[in-house]
Amino acid sequence: MPQLRHPAQYVVVGFAAAVTAGTVLLLLPISRTGPGGASLVEALFTATSAVCVTGLVVVDTPTYWTGFGQTVILALIQIGGFGIMTMASLMILLITRRMGLRSRLTAAAETKNLGIGDVRSVLVGVARVSIVVELATAAVLTTRLATGYDEPVGRAAYLGVFHAVSAFNNAGFALYGDSLMQFTTDPWICLPIVAAVIVGGIGFPVLLELRRQLRRPRRWSMHTKLTLSMTGVLLVGGTMFMLASEWRNTETLQPLSLPGKLLAGFFHAVMPRTAGFNSLDVAEMNEATWLGTDVLMFIGGGSAGTAGGIKVTTFVLLLFVIYAEVRGEPSVNVFDRKVSDRVQRQAVTVALLSVAGVVGPTLLLLELTDFRLDEVFFEVVSAFATVGLSTGITADLPALGKIVLTILMFVGRLGPITLASALALREHGRLYELPEGRPIIG
Repeated sequence: MPQLRHPAQYVVVGFAAAVTAGTVLLLLPISRTGPGGASLVEALFTATSAVCVTGLVVVDTPTYWTGFGQTVILALIQIGGFGIMTMASLMILLITRRMGLRSRLTAAAETKNLGIGDVRSVLVGVARVSIVVELATAAVLTTRLATGYDEPVGRAAYLGVFHAVSAFNNAGFALYGDSLMQFTTDPWICLPIVAAVIVGGIGFPVLLELRRQLRRPRRWSMHTKLTLSMTGVLLVGGTMFMLASEWRNTETLQPLSLPGKLLAGFFHAVMPRTAGFNSLDVAEMNEATWLGTDVLMFIGGGSAGTAGGIKVTTFVLLLFVIYAEVRGEPSVNVFDRKVSDRVQRQAVTVALLSVAGVVGPTLLLLELTDFRLDEVFFEVVSAFATVGLSTGITADLPALGKIVLTILMFVGRLGPITLASALALREHGRLYELPEGRPIIG
């Protein structure tokens, strides 16, 4: 058996083991409502989607899977979300300790939200945050479903817990065939789910720092400031875009009242942050809305959280790099801090490799299917960014196409984490510098 040498390899092996175990359990006849068990592709796709907290499905979750199968999916979502948050946070600690003295001191100042590197504190902290948010969300959803929709208390509690866990972990799995479309204008259902999605996707380091320094924003680290500010911009901008793009669409926002339009617009600005629930019919949205959603999905949420994508810090750092270059400034400065050249190169590497990770599968699926480019591109970005939103073509893909999306979900979920940590840990000193070259750009 080959020896694992890099810490990131343990993350990949651990998630692969969870996917394997989930696939085996979903293959059992007890997991499926119909005769016999699920097919290998169905079980593998669903297990990968759950562990990687994506939410794309090839079968209808509430009708195809039994209570046992749904419980397996719920457990895989919880394992995947908890694993992502803890592994990413522990990677940050490991990277900090493996740096040189000067880099370590700088990183320590920026990652003080993770304490002194106590692994136990990270594990306990992530578990505590998960339990509190999920229980609070489940309580509100259970109460609303029991009192507003006449669900029996036991059934309401089951639905509340399932959707609370799915929301906090940004999974997007729902126990309704139309996701959450029957609750489009119900703020008591939509807003708790939105809140859980935002909290889960913002990242554990930010949550921990906010708990300690909530009333002292001047002492927040650069990472927290970047994450919160860009999250706010994307939420406001995304809401305005959704409203403007779908306002007159008779199949989505047009029939709703003004409060209903605002709620649905805000809901669908949050969900591309990699949650995957939908309260409007995504298949009936305008092509421009699909493209804007693609952008939001690709950016994703915060680092060391349950959200996917290239992460908001990567995106906003690239914006600052462009801004500094356009202004002719010799260095990139953000919030009274200079961004190191290494971090800039890491951001460019993650972003460009992620672009390649989207373009390649898109071309492959276009060759395998007869679907349009905008439909295929939407599914690919949704899978890579572990979002779970769909135009409705996932279940109609051929078996090979579903395997492509399965691989893409796994790579998209773990790729940025392992790549970023590998780049950060490959810091080598050099005793000499080569002569400078200046190729023509543009």
